[in-house]
This record gives sequence, structure tokens and C-alpha cells, in this order.
Amino acid sequence: MSKFMLMLFDNPAQDINLSPQQMQQVVAEYKQWAEQLARQGKLVGGDKLAEHGGKTLRGSAGKLIITDGPFAEAKEVLGGYFVINANSLDEAVELSKTCPHIKYGSSIQIRKVDEV
Repeated sequence: MSKFMLMLFDNPAQDINLSPQQMQQVVAEYKQWAEQLARQGKLVGGDKLAEHGGKTLRGSAGKLIITDGPFAEAKEVLGGYFVINANSLDEAVELSKTCPHIKYGSSIQIRKVDEV
């Protein structure tokens, strides 16, 4: 069995006006989805990333460049992730199809983890 990372991307320009009660329902959907994966022995872990703050480090011409970010001007930002166990990329796709993230118009990028 292999590990796959599901990277959950959001469009910050997408205007989502949810009441606190609606937001709690969305969080509950993600929790139920993750609990279902855990019962199947497929969930390794996952977390939501903080919406603000962070840094980007880049190397350029032998120099280190550190910038603030991510910023809302980006077309997509990484908002969270899950790591799952699956027998193949196809199985990882099938498991991801039921993630609430898709329901809300966002995208999921799936990458196999090469354990070193």
C-alpha cells in the first residue's frame, strides 16, 4: 500500500458567505469524511492550514530570498491536506471523489508520496 497526499486548494476570490452555523456544518462534513477513511484504515492524517501568514523561501543566484505569503491575490492557495493509504493512484482518486472539498467548488491535487 502506498501513501498519497491530497492537497486541497481554494480560490480566495470565490466569495463564500457562510453563517457560523453553516461553517460548523461544513467542518462536520470534512470530519465525517475523514472518520470514514479512518474506519477503512485509509487515513494517515491531515490538517487545515492557517489562512494568514507564512513565508516562501527561494534560492536565486546563490542568494536566499524570503517573502511573505500566500496572498489572496493568488488564483489558488493550498488550504489543507490529507495523507491517505491507497493501493494505487486510481484508488486514491476514487477515495478523493467523495471529499467535501469538491462539493464546494475547490480542487484537490493528488500526489504519491515517495517515502525516503
